[in-house]
Amino acid sequence: MKTPYVLSVEIQTAEGPLPIIYSGRDAWALFHLLEAGDKGCTPIDTPGPRWSAYVHNLRRDGVDIETITEPHAGPYSGTHARYVLRSEVKVVAQSKGVPAPHG
Repeated sequence: MKTPYVLSVEIQTAEGPLPIIYSGRDAWALFHLLEAGDKGCTPIDTPGPRWSAYVHNLRRDGVDIETITEPHAGPYSGTHARYVLRSEVKVVAQSKGVPAPHG
């Protein structure tokens, strides 16, 4: 069985650091946003079933994530979202087996 993602973080706000513990897919998404840095993540390059829901949950807690709409070509051409973490987030602890973010 895989170890679930659990991240204990401090999000820098105007009022000071806000400690939050994320688990599951919200922690997974935050981990990948941290890893991606200014490049950001898309559901195309970092596949996940419900990126918009994870971003919504993180934003609800005050995490600043920018959404950039990008076009894509191909047989199902259209647009997709690129999510870029804009908040300063410090990882305080993480579950065993989860790689340390490099960002």
